[in-house]
Order: sequence, then C-alpha cells, then structure tokens
Amino acid sequence: MPSALPDGEPAPADGRLPDDAVKGVGERPFAAYVHVPFCAARCGYCDFNTYTAGELQGVSQQQYVGAVLAEVELARHVLPHAPPLASVFFGGGTPTLLAPGDQALILHALTQSFGVKEDAEVTTEANPESVTADSLRALRASGINRVSFGMQSAVPSVLATLDRAHTPGRVVEAVRDARAVGFERVSLDLIYGTPGETLDDWRATLDAALALEPDHLSAYSLIVEPGTALARRIARGELAQVDDDLQADMYQAADEALSAAGLRWYEVSNWAGTPEQRCAHNLSYWRGDDWWGFGPGAHSHVSGVRWWNVKHPRAYADRLAAGISPARAREVLDGTTRQVERVLLEVRLSEGLDAGQLSGAGRGEAELLVGEGLLEANAWASGRVVLTGRGRLLADLVVRRLLVDV
Repeated sequence: MPSALPDGEPAPADGRLPDDAVKGVGERPFAAYVHVPFCAARCGYCDFNTYTAGELQGVSQQQYVGAVLAEVELARHVLPHAPPLASVFFGGGTPTLLAPGDQALILHALTQSFGVKEDAEVTTEANPESVTADSLRALRASGINRVSFGMQSAVPSVLATLDRAHTPGRVVEAVRDARAVGFERVSLDLIYGTPGETLDDWRATLDAALALEPDHLSAYSLIVEPGTALARRIARGELAQVDDDLQADMYQAADEALSAAGLRWYEVSNWAGTPEQRCAHNLSYWRGDDWWGFGPGAHSHVSGVRWWNVKHPRAYADRLAAGISPARAREVLDGTTRQVERVLLEVRLSEGLDAGQLSGAGRGEAELLVGEGLLEANAWASGRVVLTGRGRLLADLVVRRLLVDV
C-alpha cells in the first residue's frame, strides 16, 4: 500500500490559511504540482500514492479531472493575490494516462486562476509506453514544454526486476517523438542499485541515456520501501539485498560519465546541461518556495504552512463534490523546523548553503567536515557550505553533523 501521511492538526473545511501565511504570499516564487495517481500496473519498488484500475473504487479519470478543477477554484479563493505560477509539474503515478485534453483542461484552469509566467517551466512526467507521437504533439500544443521520461534502465533484466513495462527501444522512440513534436527540454529518470544489477549494467544504461542527448538527467539509488512487493521478494530470499558499496560506485560512475558529457550536478541526484535546463520546479522545493499541490495525497506549502490532501481518489473527489477542502491535515512550521529543513535541503544543492544559517556548533562541525574532505574548502572560505564529491555520497551524515545541536 502507499506510504502513510503524518498526523498534523485538523485543516479547516474551507481550506483557509492563517492570515500571516496569506500575507506572505508573493514573497517567494509560487508553483503548482498536480498529482495524477493512476498507473496501469504497480511497479514492485513503488510506494507512491498511486492506484491501478482495480483500486479506484469506481472513480473515473473524468471525475478526477473535475475534482482537480474544483480544487483549483478553491485555491483561487484561498489565495486571491497569489503571483503567476513560476512552474507547473504534472507528476504521479503516470500523468500521461490522462488524455492530453484533460491535462490541457487543468493547465488552462491554473492559467485562468493564477496566471502562468511567460517563461514558466511546465513539465509532465511520462512512462515511455504511455505516450505516442500524437499524444506528445497534443501535450506540446497545450503549453506543456518539458517532458520527463521514466527510463530507469536500459538493461532488460533490470527493467524486469523493477516491473517496468517498457523495453529499452521504446525509450529511444519516445524521446525521438518528443523532440520531433517540439519538446526542446527532455529529462530522463534513472534508478541504480537494483538487485542483480552490475556496475557494467549501470554503465550500459548511462551510455544509452547519454546517447539520447537529454538536457537533464536524474539518477536515484534504489530504496527498498517497507511493504512493497520488492521488499517482500528480498525478505523471501528471491532477490539479493541492495549493496550500499556498489550503489556508491554506481553514483561515482554516473557523476563521471555525466560530467564528461557536459551535464553538471546541481543537486545530489540531478544533473543538467546549463543552469537554464535545471528543473525549476524541483528547485522550488529545495529552496523552500511556495507551491499548491493538487490531487489525492498531494502536499502543499505556503509561507511556513504545510498541508496534505486525503490519499484515495474516491475520498478526494467526494470531499470536493461536497464543497469541502480535500486537505486531511496541516502543520504550521516553527522556526526550528524551518531552519532544519533549510539546512537539509539547501546543502544538497551545488550552490550550497549560506554558512550564516548554521549555529556555532554547526559551524564548528563544518570546519571539521572541510578537513575531512566532505565540504569544499574554497566555498567554505567564501561563506558557503558545499558538498564535495565524497560529501555527496555521505550527504545524510553531513547534514546530521551540521545540525548537531538541533
């Protein structure tokens, strides 16, 4: 089953936010995330809030679209003076299981309610097998200007272990079609460290991905989430445990190959050709900007208030049909929590963290981390906290030490 949501405090039925939060809108960029929870089949490693046809309890995709449009209207009333959207991101799930016209309807509603900046990044995630040349053409015509394909691997045995439906050749076709219909920005998502995957397998995947000339690439180490089919297979001994040392070698291989191809890391798991080709939407998360998350289980953040929607599409649609906010609960972040999250997220960026954000004890730990080769000495001398290549491998450890007295 999908992962659980935190408890939080009750969210108002009308969706209203504290006055201070509303007054703070516009001080930071504002973005929209649209969660599309549909999947043709559940991948064995996935614990995202997604549902196959048999798990929807009678909710149709059209009902889902209507519910999202109702939440957009709710958001417009809650934030009547929000600035134009700096980015829009359709994630999932598999957003491209919706008809292109449905994504266009949602994007049009967002545009009418908030406005979308002229240079805004508008992304849809897609599985290679969930698009055609015609559907990609329609998506591009609707105003979506960036597509992110879930490639994951170029090795058939690895794709099979991950329960991915596409073949390596289908990724090539999907990227070709996307370029042909006018998508200048194409990103690929990869996963490394799958049980049974060798370093040579991973290098073959990197070579295949780079041959497609993406302007952006994400590479994530496989995390075995409790309760997933993959976790059960490993527990039964059908698959080997994930090898942490091999994953570290794979990360280094990725960084070397991507750097040699002209892609530079800008976040621990993300590389881009130029600063303009970085994922602006994800940067808004890492920098603590404001965003409204639409859809079942989606999370939002505005001026230090974070809330999350009910998870199941049935409950989500029912609440909005009754004129009730779909928010299940929320939390108002205190100063300490916001500071901890700022360190946790910004230190993962190539631009790093302002050293002034650290406590005295944290600065002392940073000095030690520089000496241990985990933080860049030149950046530290300039007042920034920036991970070295080795530091990126141990980013969680670095963060714990920087927050030693929190």
